Amino acid sequence: MTVLEADGIVTGYGEVDILHGVSIRVDKDEIVAVIGPNGAGKSTLMKAVFGLLEVRKGKVLLDGTDVTNLAPQLIVRKGVCYVPQSENVFPSLTIEENLEMGAFIRKDDYRKRLEEVYGLFPDLAERPHTRAGKLSGGQRQMLAFARALMLDPRLLLLDEPTASISPRMVDDILAKIRDINRTGVSILIVEQNAREALSLCHRGYVLVMGRNGLEGSGQSLLDSEDVGRLYLGG
Repeated sequence: MTVLEADGIVTGYGEVDILHGVSIRVDKDEIVAVIGPNGAGKSTLMKAVFGLLEVRKGKVLLDGTDVTNLAPQLIVRKGVCYVPQSENVFPSLTIEENLEMGAFIRKDDYRKRLEEVYGLFPDLAERPHTRAGKLSGGQRQMLAFARALMLDPRLLLLDEPTASISPRMVDDILAKIRDINRTGVSILIVEQNAREALSLCHRGYVLVMGRNGLEGSGQSLLDSEDVGRLYLGG
């Protein structure tokens, strides 16, 4: 079952197109990675999918329903959450206050979901009253994941989740993404750290100058001589 399909996406900034007909899909329970060099359009694609950037041509479908250029707040109500690369928590609020903010559109009592999220992030549960601004970069990223999960999404969009994270935290971040996926959340991840992203994902796409390049399973892309030479340093 396909959760997300972006078909022939053309978009950009001002009068300049960055994406030139890019197509991807995410199936139920998949982790799908988008890799490529700087400037390939990876984050631009994420913003177009989430309604942060106008799609000039092409379509974005959720469960087969056209949501092209739907406002982000309406995309969220359809079960999609987006974790941007930076400024993804409220530093002046505590961990628990950030999670409560994540539940802002829930109509039911969010406390049950809060306990479920704390169960997935025990390190956060141990210090709910710590201000987010006092957390390390990796801990803030965990909090950003947790806040997104407060809405119990079925699709999570992660934009460069390991950027500016200390090397010792990268493995923890990737392991937590796997844990989230195992709870039944499909994930689209845009990542500059290509080797780790391909090791993590079920399928991957390589963008080159705003166009689809290679596509395949994470392992097949890891094994590709072209991908290895151009993006993996080997």
